[in-house]
Amino acid sequence: MIRKCSLTKLNDFFAAIAGDKTLYIPASDGAGGAVYKKWDSNTQYLDVLNTVKSPKDFFFPHTEDLMEFKVKGKNIELLDIRQESEDFVVFGVRPCDVKSFDILDRVFLSEPVDSYYASRREHGIIISLACSKPSETCFCTTFDIDPTEPEGDISAWKTDDALYLRANTEKGEALMALVEHLTEECDDAPVVAQKQNVKKILDKLPLAGLKLDVFGKGKTEELFDDPAWDTLSEACLGCGTCTFVCPTCQCYDIKDFDTGNGVIRYRCWDSCMFSEFTKMAHGNPRLTQKERFRQRFMHKLVYYPDNNDGLFSCVGCGRCLAKCPVSMNIAKVMKKLGGEK
Repeated sequence: MIRKCSLTKLNDFFAAIAGDKTLYIPASDGAGGAVYKKWDSNTQYLDVLNTVKSPKDFFFPHTEDLMEFKVKGKNIELLDIRQESEDFVVFGVRPCDVKSFDILDRVFLSEPVDSYYASRREHGIIISLACSKPSETCFCTTFDIDPTEPEGDISAWKTDDALYLRANTEKGEALMALVEHLTEECDDAPVVAQKQNVKKILDKLPLAGLKLDVFGKGKTEELFDDPAWDTLSEACLGCGTCTFVCPTCQCYDIKDFDTGNGVIRYRCWDSCMFSEFTKMAHGNPRLTQKERFRQRFMHKLVYYPDNNDGLFSCVGCGRCLAKCPVSMNIAKVMKKLGGEK
């Protein structure tokens, strides 16, 4: 069942949710982009295709304290310093980013379960928003993602005058009850019309024909020594920008910080593109930028599918295409290894 909320009531819609749970919406970052911000009456919703950083930060934060140690002589006291996650709602998550949660879940919710991540997933509620104006950097359809049919606890479609909503889970149904007085039941004709228009746009995008034929399970031996890696990796700066804007990258490092009154152990995002990534006492297993470059793309296109029933670790959001300072990205890798000139 689809319900309709007039855009004239959008702030009332946000207020109704925020009155019960913490709400985050896309808002201006002050530099021409968008980030998720906690909603209050002064927060202006920014209708953009993608936020600069993905919403993965809500479940797998950039930095996160794990535990604390108190040391007295030879005695060590271990303290669990985590706080119980509060219920929160993230509005406006695009279909590609919603799919990224499935990819992250297979990493962090597999045994042994990452309890920090699991707690946030349990308390988080996702209102996804269908795409109405895909960008030239979008290629989610390559990975069988339909940008007109978003998943999540609640699916939403935004037209010129209304927000159309459909609950998909128990969490979603409970949240819809909070805003029922602001919505009305309606037919899906405007949603169907928007889907048809968007699919016409998708067919004309530059990356609409991007293929996965040469990638996937069992392709390690075939692709690992391809000479194309030499030329592809030459321009890479190893800056890690692609990994930090990526919604599916899950690498992290764990460090200890001496506070002067104990030690806090924390984790922070890491990048396989960095020269010190996985560096151990004996050194680094990948000494060249070519090896590090290859690792990133082989993981997304071959290694991850090998271990996850053929699911690729890319959702075609296009952030790496937009942000790479030398315009080297996964689409170019796929074209080159796929034999495209």
